[in-house]
Amino acid sequence: MSDQATTQNPAFDEVVTHAPVRDITLPGDAGVLALITLDNGFDHTKPNTFGPQTIANLLSVVQGLRTRAEAGEIQAVGITGKPFIFAVGADLKAVAQATSRDQALEVARAGHAAFGAIMDLPVPTFAFVNGAAMGGGVEIALSADYRSISAGVPAIALPETFLGLVPGWGGCYLLPNLVGPVNALKVIIENPMNTNRMLKGPQAFELGMADVMFAPADFLEESLLWAARVLTGETEVDRPEVTRDESEWAGAIKAAKGLVDLKTGGKSPAPYRALQLVAAARTATRDEAFAAEDEALADLVMGDELRAGLYSFDLVQRRAKRPAGAPDKALARKVTKVGIVGAGLMASQLALLFAQRLEVPVVMTDLDEERVGKGVGYVHAEVDKLLGKRRVSPDKANRIKGLVTGSTSKDGFADADFVIEAVFEEMSVKKQVWAEVEAVVSAECVLATNTSSLSITEMAAELQHPERVVGFHFFNPVAVMPLLEIIKGEQTDDATLATAFATGKTLRKTTILVKDSPSFIVNRLLGRFMGEVAKVVDEGTPIEVADRAFAGLAPMPPFILLGLVGPAIALHNNETLAKAFPDRFYVSENLRRVVAAKKSAIYTWPEGKPVVDPEVEALFEKPADPVVLTTEQVRERVLGVLADEARRMLDEGVAQAPMDLDLAMITGAGFQFWNGGLTPLLDREGVSEKVTGKRFLPAGAASVPA
Repeated sequence: MSDQATTQNPAFDEVVTHAPVRDITLPGDAGVLALITLDNGFDHTKPNTFGPQTIANLLSVVQGLRTRAEAGEIQAVGITGKPFIFAVGADLKAVAQATSRDQALEVARAGHAAFGAIMDLPVPTFAFVNGAAMGGGVEIALSADYRSISAGVPAIALPETFLGLVPGWGGCYLLPNLVGPVNALKVIIENPMNTNRMLKGPQAFELGMADVMFAPADFLEESLLWAARVLTGETEVDRPEVTRDESEWAGAIKAAKGLVDLKTGGKSPAPYRALQLVAAARTATRDEAFAAEDEALADLVMGDELRAGLYSFDLVQRRAKRPAGAPDKALARKVTKVGIVGAGLMASQLALLFAQRLEVPVVMTDLDEERVGKGVGYVHAEVDKLLGKRRVSPDKANRIKGLVTGSTSKDGFADADFVIEAVFEEMSVKKQVWAEVEAVVSAECVLATNTSSLSITEMAAELQHPERVVGFHFFNPVAVMPLLEIIKGEQTDDATLATAFATGKTLRKTTILVKDSPSFIVNRLLGRFMGEVAKVVDEGTPIEVADRAFAGLAPMPPFILLGLVGPAIALHNNETLAKAFPDRFYVSENLRRVVAAKKSAIYTWPEGKPVVDPEVEALFEKPADPVVLTTEQVRERVLGVLADEARRMLDEGVAQAPMDLDLAMITGAGFQFWNGGLTPLLDREGVSEKVTGKRFLPAGAASVPA
């Protein structure tokens, strides 16, 4: 194993991924395979990456292997990774350090030189993909002649367009020429555009990204035996022929472009450059394709979208791990048992999460046996689904089920250290619940509320120990959404807060400290956003026009989001905010009519495409003097009110810094990485200065340095 020191580079500290080589004599007279193991000397929590020095070292190693191959010392070359990790792509710190287009071009060309040297070796080459592979990790595997993959690989992806880049070390050329344009665009465009979806090993194998798949237990041994059979001709690798039909490639590109238009509204250049590169890959030579990738990378590295994407990546990877304003973690109390008030869908999701991650007993309570039974039954059914997908072992499944019990009495909370409520969003109901719980629990038990908008301070006011009440706001669906807003009431003490942060970390959530204020961060910003969009529509702009204005900002159009959240919940949030801030928050009478009519969505989906429900349309009152805006006018107006609200929230101390607003909107509302969430976009489009008189972030923090 290589040493664990980071190697000094004038620009930044690079954790070098070394490429030690060992010779393996293959069975059946197949000869000697020189096996490169990519390894940065750390465990799987610090994955292998490719920085400038790593690439230079790799090229040097491959050149040495070329000399040995020409001398007849080796008959093949293999590449694998350290335990659980193959490689996860370019070192993004190195990318961020590029201050000129020439530097960016140099980074692009260096990667192509190293990976091209693998392709040019005079002996057969094999990639044994043993663990997570992303970006350059996928591209180095594509550079080999043959590939095996472990069935246990948790993530395979080319996530570049999600960040604002393209797969620029061969991905846009090699992948379509291996698996065809449709399958390649699924990996290069479709998955990244759908909030960076990843493939697992078996899915990548199904797409044709590997020639053979083996179980994780003896993956390397089986891969080497397979390589020996390939070398001796005993095993013939048969791949489907990739079509060269121009119309088929054009059709695939057109379909992918439709998705990009929908997701970005033309606001992010990266996926469009990727589409151009994939289209050209049908007829381009390798040299032409690699040169085109170099130019695309150089342009994009010097673009604000990528810099905002790198800022987002840093928020999610670093800031999320050290929440700003959180108290000393040494103050946190141990949680050995959890109580959950409620057994509805939200409470049941929470019970499953707590049992899975904390591995402590969880007691759910509700008003009657039927509701309790339904809640516990939901948890058991979800565990059975995980078991069916082999995501948990039979033992683990039984253990999780055994941890979750239900009761109509709160007496089971007596020895709980942490009780969370997920009952109806009404202050009087919440107060009654806490009065009942406080009569049962110990004086140090943390009382956490999953309220999405109500005051923690008011909720705790009549309790004997208001200092142990804390907001613990999850986003739906609980298993999927990373964000957990932790809200400090006026009386909440540091031990309670520290316990909340420690529990959130064990639940593997992104935790953000929020001041007790109406609707906290995400729902307040979404409330202002949705309220202004509703106002625009109530004034006369058609729903479809308003919805088209936000491609590339929110993960979905606002009125589709309204259907997902539920009109009644959205209305309640806006009414709460309008009560607190009547001068700024708008409550739509049309939305009130939709809720009164018990409509659950604005759109219907005939043939899979959204169409405004005629019954909903009939409920909307048309203004006497309609004001019809264009999509650009709608966008400008709504971004303006978002800038205003974000500035107010920072001035009020709702969030610690603009970075926390952005982290919240990325992880709690799915706002785009390549926008940096929200504030870098407002800065980039000049809205911040126009509306608030100043930028949210210094120039260069989430944009190209001047």
